[in-house]
Amino acid sequence: MNSTFQSKLPRVGTTIFSKMSALAQQYGALNLAQGFPDYDTDPHLINLVKDYMNDGFNQYALMPGALPLREKIALKVMNTHQIEVDVQDEITVTAGGTQAIFTAIATVVHKDDEVIIFEPAYDCYAPTVELFGGKVIPVVLLAPDFTIDWDYVKSLVNARTKLIIINNPNNPTGRQLELDDIEALAQIVASSQVFVLSDEVYEHLVYDGRKPYSLLAHPLLRQRSFVIASFGKLLHVTGWKVGYCIAPLELTREFRKIHQYNVFSVNGAVQMAIAKYLEDSQSYLGLGDFFEQKRNFLIAGISSSKFTVLPSNGTYFLNVDYSSISEEQDLLFAERMIVENKIGLIPISAFYTADPNQYILRICFAKRSETLVQAIDLLNNIR
Repeated sequence: MNSTFQSKLPRVGTTIFSKMSALAQQYGALNLAQGFPDYDTDPHLINLVKDYMNDGFNQYALMPGALPLREKIALKVMNTHQIEVDVQDEITVTAGGTQAIFTAIATVVHKDDEVIIFEPAYDCYAPTVELFGGKVIPVVLLAPDFTIDWDYVKSLVNARTKLIIINNPNNPTGRQLELDDIEALAQIVASSQVFVLSDEVYEHLVYDGRKPYSLLAHPLLRQRSFVIASFGKLLHVTGWKVGYCIAPLELTREFRKIHQYNVFSVNGAVQMAIAKYLEDSQSYLGLGDFFEQKRNFLIAGISSSKFTVLPSNGTYFLNVDYSSISEEQDLLFAERMIVENKIGLIPISAFYTADPNQYILRICFAKRSETLVQAIDLLNNIR
């Protein structure tokens, strides 16, 4: 390569998910690292895609998204939150949640703008901010509760602060924001020119009697926010890469300017199939109970292990503390578990800019019962 070439992301390498998954494959380990289901997609949904392909939906879809799908998204928001969103001017279908996040950041972040993120943070936030010349301002949250000091957050806001990114429920902590958190965020937004990116891809995966909550429900935040969601998590089809962004007219208009020159449009047959599938609202309203059973099964199964389970009231991730087993740094311990114990988990330090050394690993429980039984057996035998 030409020696004058300068990387725009010099500190970025292969993601921790790819690294741990590759290592698990190399050593024949059970992979509970990367966040994807290992069970089959509903055959009815698969057949719907085939039907729409056979019916000729194989050319470009509309740039904002197929109208039937945008209509079903609006209906889903109404069913879930009793909120009306405009089908034409506030919803854009994207090539997955990550593309929506990338586009939202691209829409508002200019050189030297500051963006507040909460760590542990999903790994696409910071590199995307840096790609557009922004500066990441991390707020470090610590186990076991990962609570946010909003007075501290407020102290970070200045004339250069352009965006605050939240993930609710949060990957990897499993924490759902409380209404007090939302109100504190709203007060910060009200007294500044800050926008909000609300990553809500796990919106329906909440437990213990909790209800999904979206920033769309807060009148002020709705006018200053990009709300991102994903059908990959909703319908157990992470490889299809279909998501969407809901934002007010002015933000959507700018969002679509970038979206149209990035992916332009998303797979038409898949969009139509998802729209038809969403006619059954249980396809998303029943998700909380489905995953709560899996979470509870895993927690009960490892209750006698040497791992300490941390609270998880959302997402399909469970964090465990291994400090009674080892004082190794979490990446080293996770790698050794793959090699010696044949199970792959994610070290939570990968979600921080600087490792706070908390001895915590993340487990994905979006797995078949047989997989979870195998995982429980392996974890119980780690001493």
